[in-house]
Amino acid sequence: MRVFFFGVGYCARRLVARESWIEASGTARSAEGVAALRAEGVAAYAFDGAHVDPGLERALKKAEAIVVSIPPRDGTGAAVERLKAAINAAADLRRVLYYSTIGVYGDHGGGWVDETSATLTRTFRGLARLEDEARWTAAARARGVEPDILRLAGIYGPGRNALINLRQGQARRIVKPGQVFNRAHVDDIAELTRLVLTRGLEGQIWNVADDEPAPPQDVVAYAAALLGLPPPPEEPFDEARLSSMTAEFYADNKRVSIAKAKTVLGFVPAYPTYREGLRAVVEAGEGRGA
Repeated sequence: MRVFFFGVGYCARRLVARESWIEASGTARSAEGVAALRAEGVAAYAFDGAHVDPGLERALKKAEAIVVSIPPRDGTGAAVERLKAAINAAADLRRVLYYSTIGVYGDHGGGWVDETSATLTRTFRGLARLEDEARWTAAARARGVEPDILRLAGIYGPGRNALINLRQGQARRIVKPGQVFNRAHVDDIAELTRLVLTRGLEGQIWNVADDEPAPPQDVVAYAAALLGLPPPPEEPFDEARLSSMTAEFYADNKRVSIAKAKTVLGFVPAYPTYREGLRAVVEAGEGRGA
């Protein structure tokens, strides 16, 4: 399948590495990023929201599927506007998939949410994501395709996890009573993406998360135990000094259900909780050493 990726980042790279049937092309923001992707076998082109590399539109017109993984700040709106004609000219296009975030659900007081739940976000980032969901939905429908929106929980996996944060002295155990978060291992995101791309169902919304919404301080403590390190001290939320992004993160409290993906797609998470995911990373040798 010829798949064009707007933003060949962490999740897209993992998907391409796992799935040999994908003939990948896509964008990076810099010449260095383009060179790195081409070395990995991806037909990459520079796109920073304004500049369009020669060859990008030609590759886009050949796409059978488009996967959008660039965040709003990196010009996804510009991608739709600048490249609308190329998207509409993609004769073989069958699927448009947008990586969004469970952050669009906003705060549900710790209750469970599914794909039918209200999107209550009031944050700048959450509202921007909803705008992008609508933008790509309109672009896909204009081409005659019903899009898939994948709402992702907090992404982790090799090279991006609590073990690395601990080793770098950046992990914190901020305790806010009742607060829980879901996570999603990058391999589970890749697997659910594969199912959506290949099952031939009509496009729709899918939550992508683990099975155990958990207090964030517990995840850090578990990671520390795996490494044989003392956990960082607990910090009461009301006393912690937080960046604006972190404060927004803690403002929303919800439990995310993936029952739909399990029932409709037969999705079985390889890492149903953070424990399996972090153990696998440790067993692969990550996080050890000074």
